[in-house]
Amino acid sequence: MSKTKKPVYKRVLLKLTGESLQGQKGYGIDLQVARSVARQIKEIKSFDIDLACVIGGGNVFRGLKAAREGMERVTADYIGMLATVMNALALQNALEQEGVTTRVQTAIEIQRVAEPYIRRRAIRHLEKGRVVIFAGGTGNPYFSTDTAAALRAIEIGAEVIFKGTKVDGVYSSDPKKDPKAKKYATLNYIDVLNQRLQVMDATAISLCMDNHLPIVVFESTKAGNIKRAILGEPIGTKVS
Repeated sequence: MSKTKKPVYKRVLLKLTGESLQGQKGYGIDLQVARSVARQIKEIKSFDIDLACVIGGGNVFRGLKAAREGMERVTADYIGMLATVMNALALQNALEQEGVTTRVQTAIEIQRVAEPYIRRRAIRHLEKGRVVIFAGGTGNPYFSTDTAAALRAIEIGAEVIFKGTKVDGVYSSDPKKDPKAKKYATLNYIDVLNQRLQVMDATAISLCMDNHLPIVVFESTKAGNIKRAILGEPIGTKVS
């Protein structure tokens, strides 16, 4: 890869699933995976870009699943929000061990462990070169961390959402189950909504569409992929 390449984005929001932190454990946080993600983030920070993260909580607790099993939906969603805080603190720890100054801001106030989400303060952190991790979703039940990612990206003026997953893009069906699944290089928002493709939920896609915010979906656990995305190399699937 040429050292003369420059990033095509100045301000990015990286959306990570909770499952991406569990590695092969099947549950919880694999610290080796967290450190691997942290090293990738450190690498792209050398390009002097602004980077914020939103992280899910599915490796610890899934509110929708608990609601389907009989738990009150609002309670289940709040527990899910707390799971994202645990993941955010683990990622913050991994980043700071790599020498990357990081702040966690939560949509639900837990001031002993993190700052409350304040938009102007978050932007100031980014301007000072800090990575900001947004936890707690939107702070409201019935909204996913995908929607939180779209909302925070728009609020901070991000130019793109990087959606990090465990697969290398968006497929017509599950590639692990269907060997004939077709991988898409590009998609538009309407196709994602009409075909109900597993990119982000409908609320998040609609927010991105209304605000002309592109989404790049790729495998974030593979070393070097976040850097490739920052440099604008063809990777994963781009929704715009």
